[in-house]
Parts: sequence; structure tokens; C-alpha cells
Amino acid sequence: MTPTLQSRIRGMLHGIALGDALGAPVEKLSAAQIRERYGRVTSVMTRWHKMDLPAAERNHRIRGDGIVTDDTLMTLALMDIYAETGRHLDAWDMADGMVRQIAWTPRWVPELDREAMLIDRLFYPEKWIFQRHQLSNCDPRQGGIGNMVNCGAAMYIAPIGVVNAADPRAAYDEAIAFAAGHQESYGLEAAGVMAAAVAAAFVPNTTVDAIVDTVLALAKDGTHAAIADIAETARRLRGQRDDNQAVYKAFHEVIGRYSVMGDDVNHRSDKAGRLSDAYRPSRLMAIEELPLALGFCLLNDGDFRTSIVDGINSGRDTDSIGVMAGAILGAMHGEAVIDSEDAAQIDRANRMALQASADAFADVARKIIAADRAASEARWVARAELGLA
Repeated sequence: MTPTLQSRIRGMLHGIALGDALGAPVEKLSAAQIRERYGRVTSVMTRWHKMDLPAAERNHRIRGDGIVTDDTLMTLALMDIYAETGRHLDAWDMADGMVRQIAWTPRWVPELDREAMLIDRLFYPEKWIFQRHQLSNCDPRQGGIGNMVNCGAAMYIAPIGVVNAADPRAAYDEAIAFAAGHQESYGLEAAGVMAAAVAAAFVPNTTVDAIVDTVLALAKDGTHAAIADIAETARRLRGQRDDNQAVYKAFHEVIGRYSVMGDDVNHRSDKAGRLSDAYRPSRLMAIEELPLALGFCLLNDGDFRTSIVDGINSGRDTDSIGVMAGAILGAMHGEAVIDSEDAAQIDRANRMALQASADAFADVARKIIAADRAASEARWVARAELGLA
């Protein structure tokens, strides 16, 4: 039976939270470090590699045992903006809705183990939303200009794929219009492509290969090249998927042509003033997370759990890789991918009710999609009167 819209949204939101919860404890470790310390991470009940450090050295945060990060929290915030507006979004909703969500709406922040404003947890590129829009009062369409170019917009953009289900072009366009208030350059492009991938995943009976081919028809510049090269490598390595280390090495060699990040992703005092092409605008570069997530989805022929686990154990920005793979494959497969024990643990650890959130968002998405259909039919009636039908 083809999964319903509601089932797919449940699967997508679970995939986001699962990828986040699995990846958070090992974020910023290399594949070799993960292998040495953990063997292979497969469970949400994983202890954070920083948990034994003094509280100040881990910024008074906690992770592990199902706790999610800002990837999931900002996804939920975007869903709330749709619930408030009941329509499609653009950069003005970043300036208004997202600023209120991150800076003025208290919520339980699991990593802080307390109620707080989400901005208290966010990384600098996401704090930029508040600085540019509320403090600088910029033109909303220019909000992303000058920001650190990273995966920050792509990591939470999946709900835009939902309200444009089965219409990847529309999802791409809306994501670019909205995320322009947050990101620029290849960080913005990744958001558009990620939203398109989620929208493509809602097409009944689709495949991962079809999803990748769809986004390649939309992606531009370095993002297009990085996804194309990773996809070619993933398809070639399908017969060697059991050799994880060889796959990680091959994928990192490919993405290294489009990203200077490497395994040393931590910011330290000795990096101050160092010359680098990292995080700056470029038409030749790409974020790492989305091409890698798509690569692991292809490598495993769309297997939900294996694709997420492979992505996480490849190291670096593990939670965001897991989130992107989980969102796409959760939307493609629907709620059949949900493991009840994982879902219960994630809800407990984060004081969430993800299925209820998914179902509420499904009602919002249905109304927006119904309005789209009515508007489209009205346009065709008008065009018929002009003799264009």
C-alpha cells in the first residue's frame, strides 16, 4: 500500500529526529575516531564523547540517549511557522516568524536540560537570523548575505518539501525564497536542493535513484557537481557497501574537491586569522552534508536505517548527515520505518510527542496543498477565457 501523506510526514519527522539523536553523540569526530571509540554507532542509547568533560568544557550541554539538537528543534520551529501562517513562505517569514521562534518563544531545549530560547543553543550562523533581521533590520531577502556559509538552512528545511509534496521545483523555489533570509551561496543552494529532495520523496513508488536524478536537474554550480560525483561513486560502490571504511574514504576524497573542511572541523584559538576558503561564498564549493547523505541513500538502495547509520559513522557533521538522510528516506517510505522503541526513547529524552507534531503538520500541509489546487484551477479557468486552454 502506498503510504499516505500523514504516514510520510510521520516517517520524515522520525527520520530527522533519529538521525539527529544517533549522530549527536559523535558529532565532529572523524570516521577513524568513531571506529576507535565506539566500533560502530547503531543505537540512540549512545554516550556523548564529551560527556565526561567538565560542564564548562562542553558548554553546559548534554547529549546521548536520544537527545536531539538544533536540527530537529529548528525543523519543529519551521513547522510552527507554517501552522501560524497557513500558507507558503518567503524571506519575510524568516524575518518575522523564525526570529520569533528562535528568540522570543521559550521551549524545552534538551541539550540545555531546561526551558530556554532556542537562540541560547544555536550556532553562530543560526544566531545570524536574529542579528540580521531584528538588530540590523535588513531587507529580508538580503538576510543571508555575509553569514558563515554552512548547512544551517538545509538542516531544517524539510517541511518546505512537505507543503510542496511531489513538486520538487516548487519546493526548491520556496526554500530559496525563504532561506535567503538566513544563508547565501552554496549554503542557500543546499537548502533549495534538500527541500526538492524531500518533495521528490513524496512521489508515489519513487526510488532513491529517481530522487537524486530529480535534484540534479535543479541543483546549480558546485552543489550540482558534488552531488553528481558522489552519486556516481555511490552507484559504483554498491557492490562493496559492506566495506564501510573504503566507502568513507572514497566519499571523502570526492567531497574534498568541493569542501576544505576535512576531519579537523573544530574551531580553536590557533585557527584565528588562518587563511581558508571554508565558509565563504563560492560557485565551486558545496556543503558536505547533503551530497554525503544522498550518497549513503544511493549506496544502500534507500534502506532507511542502514543509510542513516552509515552516514553517521562516516564522521564530521554526523547529526546533520543523519537528519538529511532520515528526512528523505522517512518521507519516501512512510511510518513503516519507525521503530517504536526508538520513537518512545526520543520522545522521553526530549519531552516531545513527535507523532502528534507530525499529524498536526499534516493537517496544515493538506490545507496549503488544497489552496494550491484551487488557485491552479482558477488560473486555468482564467486562461481558458483567454483562449489558452
